Order: sequence, then C-alpha cells, then structure tokens
Amino acid sequence: MFHLLLNLFNATILIYTAALQVSYLVFLAMSFKVIRRYLQGLRFRNVTSIGSMPNALPISIVMPAFNEEMTISEAAQSMLRLQYPQFEVVLVNDGSKDKTLAILIESFKLEKVYRAWRPEVPSQPIRGIYISALYPNLIVVDKENGGSKADAVNAGINISKYPLVCVVDADSLLDQDALMRVARLYIEDPEGTVGVGGLVRVANGCEIKDGRVVKVRLPREPLAMFQNVEYFRAFLMGRVAWSAIDALLIISGAFGLFRRDQLIKVGGYKKSSLGEDFELVLALRRKLADEGKPCKLKFVCDPACWTEAPVTLKILGSQRARWQRGLMQTLWAHRKMWFNPKYGTAGMLAIPYMLLFEVLGPVVEMAGLVMVPVMFATGLVNWPFALFYYLLAVVAGIFVSIGALVLEEVSYGKYPRLRDILRLSWYSIAENFGYRQLTVWWRLKGIWQHLTKRQSKWGTMVRQGFGGPKPAAFSSTPEAPPPPKPAVSAPEPIIVLNPEDSKKFKSKEEGK
Repeated sequence: MFHLLLNLFNATILIYTAALQVSYLVFLAMSFKVIRRYLQGLRFRNVTSIGSMPNALPISIVMPAFNEEMTISEAAQSMLRLQYPQFEVVLVNDGSKDKTLAILIESFKLEKVYRAWRPEVPSQPIRGIYISALYPNLIVVDKENGGSKADAVNAGINISKYPLVCVVDADSLLDQDALMRVARLYIEDPEGTVGVGGLVRVANGCEIKDGRVVKVRLPREPLAMFQNVEYFRAFLMGRVAWSAIDALLIISGAFGLFRRDQLIKVGGYKKSSLGEDFELVLALRRKLADEGKPCKLKFVCDPACWTEAPVTLKILGSQRARWQRGLMQTLWAHRKMWFNPKYGTAGMLAIPYMLLFEVLGPVVEMAGLVMVPVMFATGLVNWPFALFYYLLAVVAGIFVSIGALVLEEVSYGKYPRLRDILRLSWYSIAENFGYRQLTVWWRLKGIWQHLTKRQSKWGTMVRQGFGGPKPAAFSSTPEAPPPPKPAVSAPEPIIVLNPEDSKKFKSKEEGK
C-alpha cells in the first residue's frame, strides 16, 4: 500500500511538472511568432508619426513616490523628456519621510498653488499641489501617506486631466518613444482598448544620463542578474502569449496605460490589495464583461521601462512573498470569474492556469524537491522518477530560459557583446541550482502568510540609485520642452482642498 501511494505521488509530480514545462514551451513558440510578426510590421509603420494623428489622445503620467530621494530627479527628468505631443506628469509624493519633496522643489523650482480637482476615486488628503517654473506640464502632489502605492496613484488620477493615464513607478525610466508605442493601440481601437502594458527591463548596471538609459549594460549584482533572466521569461514569453489570445491578466504597475474613465468606473486602484496591478486588470475585465462591453487589455513588447531591481535577499524575498500573497488575495476576491465562460479566455484559461501553476506551483515543486532526498535517505529511491523529475524540472527549465534569451537577442539585441550573452546564458543555467529553490521558498512563505493572515502590508524597498548624479548634486536643468497644448475633453473641475486652504482660495476668488 505504501509503495502504491508513493508511486501515485511520484506520477502526480511528474505529470504536473511535465504540464508546466509544456506550457512554457507553448508560450515560447507563440512569443516567437507574435514578436516576429510585430517587428515585421514596424518596418511599414512610422512610430513618430503617431503623435501627429488627430486621435492621439493626450496622456497624464502618474508617478507615485515614497522615500525615492535616490532616483526621483532622474525619474522625473525621464518622464519630462518623453516624445509625445501632449502630456502632463503628475508626480505624487506619498508622505515621504526623506528628502523626496525637498529635492523636487529645488530641482524643478516648484511653487505651491491652489488647483481645482475632482475626488473621483478614494485617496488620503492632499496637503499641497505644486507646479514648476521650468516645466509647465509638471505637477507635484504632496499628500498624507496612504500606506500603499494604490492610494498615491488614486490621488494622481484625481489630479490628472487627460483621458489616458499612464502609471509609472518612481524607480523607473521610460524609453523616449515609449508613449508613442503604447498609445498606438488606442489610436487603432479607441473604443475597445482599455489598458496597454509595456516591457519592463532591469536598469541595474546600465549607464544613465539625464534620466535616460544611454548604454545598456548587465547588472553587476548576481541577484539582479537572476531577475534579468526572469524578466525575459515573464514579459517576452508569458505576457506576449497571453495578450495574443486576449487573456492578459497583469499589466505591470511599473508601466501601464489606461483609459481614465474606466479607471474611475472600477473605483481606481484598490488600496487593500497587495497586488494592485493584478487586481485592477481583473476588476476591469469583470466590470466590462458584466456590462457586455469590449475590454481589450494588451501587451506591447518593445517600449521599454527600465526599473531598479532589488539586490539583497531580504528585500527580494519580501517582494516575492508579497507578490504571492497579492496573487492569492486577488484571485479569491474575483472567484466569480473562475472557469466562467462569460469572461472569455481570461476566465476559462488564464485564471485556471494561475490557480494550477502559480498558486499550487510552489507547493508541488517543494514536494518534489523534498521527496527525492527522502527516498535516497530511506533507501526507497525510484531512479526513473528521480531521472525524469531532474530532466523536467532542471533541463527543460534551462531550455526555456535559454529560449527566452534567444528570443530577446534575435528580436531586440539589447546586449550585443558576446560576454554579455555568455553571462546571461550562464545565469540562465545557474538559476536552477539555488536561486529557483529560493524563490519557491519565498512563495511558500507568501502562501503561509496569506492563509494565516500575516504580513498584510507592503515591505520596504531600499533604493540604490541609478548610478547617475545624486540629488544633492543636481545643479543644472536641461532646456524645458515647449508648453503643452490645452487639455482635450477635460472634465469640469470642482474645488476640493483642505479646509484651511479652501478659505484662502475662496477669499482670493472673492477679491478678484
């Protein structure tokens, strides 16, 4: 009986692992096809001409920031230098305890003003609104800390005035034509397109000047290198494939463009969610499907967002555990969508895949990792099981990682140096011997914390900086871009200020 149960367990582990690896191979094959077709289409499309089209809607870039003094100047400069005809940058200081706000005031010559806005999604009170004497399309919002990124983004949505909202992390930089490339989908299908996500890359090690990545380099830190390999798989494989079948469930919080009216319709970002980007996409799909309206959520695989990756085990482990908690929390909140044909391929394919391989995956993988040494220790080693498990879990995993690397190089070639390719190949192999097992352990911790209702708050991300000039050294400001055009279809605002500020504003208005 014991041997029967053991064989049944082994067979289950093998079938599960084989199914997972086959799904990766399918994603890889689909991604090769989609990206190749996309790049071929770019030959006949002038991206820079998108901004001159009459239906190129203006964009509000919302950038939440909490204790971001190491990167805030360069991140803001990066946004202000983007190539797009009409946009504003709404930078939200979420009650930072460091010099984030002071650096912004000094660097961009900010002045506090009284500005009208409409409280359409919930957020903590706003303490002040600042505009720049150098950049007329820069607005800095200072608010009370809301305890989450979602609260800060919601404040930015309230202040924003344009029909498209682009959410970008304060530790991130965008390629100069990134807005052009993601906005193209709204131009092609303005009614059906609700959200578009872009490619996220690791900025660690890159040469950055004036808020732009001027030379792509690999990270020096081993942990950042492992994450680089993971990002290739997650974005160039997973999101490309899911987007191709209209089943995309995640638009990264580091870089996503949404219709403002739809964000407001679902109540903005959910403050209580640990995976606010995942939760928002499911909320949009669910709301619009219930209303019988189209909801196209797409991924564009070449406008790059460069982000700083964690370089310590403590911070990375906390991040991965939180991602797992957020995944489980959000899936449970939207359990109505599970296996429900009303929600299309998202409900029938993507969510079941998440439940089977993302929620149960760490448990099954750890069971397999534990079972092999246990069988050796008890003398019950099953050599066929051990061999096949190794081939499926390790060799197939290496093949998929190398495949994602090949996809990156043949498509975009961001790392042309041979030694860079060799380093990436080495880390694609090495991640299977230690790092991958660590991520399984962190995700298991996230599962346990979710089930026991522990660690319900965000962890703290300590920034290292982009490696460029430090905030204190900011001494010169590049030539400001031309003033933005007047707002298009902006809603009529109402006055919502703190009581004390409201009296001052009212007295000013009466004195006119």
